[in-house]
Amino acid sequence: MVSQIRLVQLFIFLYLINQISSKVEFTNIQCTAVDPEFVNFDYCFLKSVNRTYKYLSLKAKLFKIPFTKIKVNVEIFQKLNGYKPFLYNITVDACKTYLRNPKSNLIFQFMHNLFQSYSNMNHSCPYDHDIMLEKLSVSFIDIQLTKVLPVPRGDFMFHSNWIAYNKNRATVNVYASLS
Repeated sequence: MVSQIRLVQLFIFLYLINQISSKVEFTNIQCTAVDPEFVNFDYCFLKSVNRTYKYLSLKAKLFKIPFTKIKVNVEIFQKLNGYKPFLYNITVDACKTYLRNPKSNLIFQFMHNLFQSYSNMNHSCPYDHDIMLEKLSVSFIDIQLTKVLPVPRGDFMFHSNWIAYNKNRATVNVYASLS
């Protein structure tokens, strides 16, 4: 009888643990055109439609197209007395390596999958059009960062440098909080 009670208590405990979940929220986005003769941002914003639906959108206007040499540097920071490096700092040659063979870098593939279905950055080079990220919802990111790859709680910054022809052309910083 005691073992049956313990078994029921264990099931209730496991159920309650399953009900506790983390939540991701976008807190800010900053898009900077380092070389305004090469690229400029038409828009770069967060929009909160209601308490549960918030999304991120940006559009980078490219002036010297087509692109054939693109590198992307992505670094993740966690806020601990200022932003400190956290886990990854990777640079990928998007044209030569990654877009031709996405499995060449699994970490970058995971990061790219966070926004790929909301963006037009989903084919190999050359790029001869503006880059857009439309209505990337926080709920999609929430599932990826809490269910697929559990990330600890805290405030984070996803910093990216967009490098074309070996010069940094733009930076995008996305700030998020995981509670």
